[in-house]
Amino acid sequence: MSRIDQTPFAIAVTGLTHDGRGVARRESGKAVFISGALPGERVMAQQTARQRNFDEAKVVEVLEASPDRVSPRCSHFGVCGGCALQHMDQGEQILAKQRVLMENLERIGHVTPATLLAPITDQAWGYRRKGRFSVRRVDKKGKTLVGFREQDPRFVADIDACHTVIPQIGLKVDALASMIDGMAARSDIPQVEFIAGDPTSDESGVVLVFRHLSPLGDSDRAALVAFGKEHGFAIFLQPGGIDSVHALWPPSPVLAFRLSQWNVELQFRPLDFIQVNAGLNQKMIASALSLLDAQPADRVLDLFCGLGNFTLPLARSVREVVGVEGDAGLVQRARENAMRNGLANANFHAADLAQDLRGQPWMRDGFDRLLLDPPRSGADVVLKQLPLKGLKRIVYVSCHPASLARDAGYLVNDRGWALRAAGVMDMFPHTAHVESIAMFERRSD
Repeated sequence: MSRIDQTPFAIAVTGLTHDGRGVARRESGKAVFISGALPGERVMAQQTARQRNFDEAKVVEVLEASPDRVSPRCSHFGVCGGCALQHMDQGEQILAKQRVLMENLERIGHVTPATLLAPITDQAWGYRRKGRFSVRRVDKKGKTLVGFREQDPRFVADIDACHTVIPQIGLKVDALASMIDGMAARSDIPQVEFIAGDPTSDESGVVLVFRHLSPLGDSDRAALVAFGKEHGFAIFLQPGGIDSVHALWPPSPVLAFRLSQWNVELQFRPLDFIQVNAGLNQKMIASALSLLDAQPADRVLDLFCGLGNFTLPLARSVREVVGVEGDAGLVQRARENAMRNGLANANFHAADLAQDLRGQPWMRDGFDRLLLDPPRSGADVVLKQLPLKGLKRIVYVSCHPASLARDAGYLVNDRGWALRAAGVMDMFPHTAHVESIAMFERRSD
């Protein structure tokens, strides 16, 4: 393959890709995706890669700026891969995500919602309460790097702070990197996961989980404990797989977050899935329950229920809610959460939702309403198995608009449902990640 011509070229940007890059077309008609460019701009770009159907490039100069362009808050933006849209006005970001959702629904699902829901937003900075930092000792720089991957994922971003992560962690990245750099095992720690629940009177609720590839000596363990005490972090170690995670200090920390509107508290473990944005999560639950419109006599099915994030709030207002999840550990903790909250009408079951479910006992009595929050792969397998005729409404919470669009097309075009409403939720501000919600009712015609 011939070398890429890296001579900067001027070009007009006409659109935005699903991952936040500007879309333009070369004189040949070939599409080029440009990192750092916004629709309506004219930029000088430099090609960085060549694919069969499109080129890739980066902005080297903005010749004519979009009115939606803003100065990124983070000095690492453009190198760190944690964000893609800091250079775009916050209000325009969510509208761009709305366009992605609508385009996916129309192009993939061949459906259009009767009502476009107003976007759900919360605070735009310091919101990320769960994530994973990569760690790498770089001898050429004489230090250990802790951060998200760069846009080139082969490298760890050299950052000193992150403004999208909750401040208790995001403003202490530099201190964390310095502490690891002083450890004997600094080259054997590939990642640090962080997660935060609500603070208590004696604990911050923040946990760091250190993955380590070799046993830690006494001095390293002491350094981790001292760091935890200084900054108010609970410290966990992970010498192997997920089951190897254990507390170093304090001995038995309790992690939990409250859903105050429903008087519910969910306890969790350090590597469990919880929604990243605590404020947005509460608004999302309220929206989902409002759209579902469950009645006191209803029996509700909550698929991909996790720890009971939707299940337990639902249980406050219906006859019974059945939560189903593939991870048996999450199901056990969901049951414990139901007991702690006095919700005997919330029943949880472990089942692989990508397999045949016809023999499952929880399927037998039927349901009035369905709520589902599947992974990126969507819910096509389970939707094709469910007896949908008895349902009055379906609410679908999605973290991937393409799979939602596919499943919406199936419900509308193959199963006789109507897409009454859909909209986006900004779970991950400044990233291109699109979280959305949709409500379906059976057509009366």
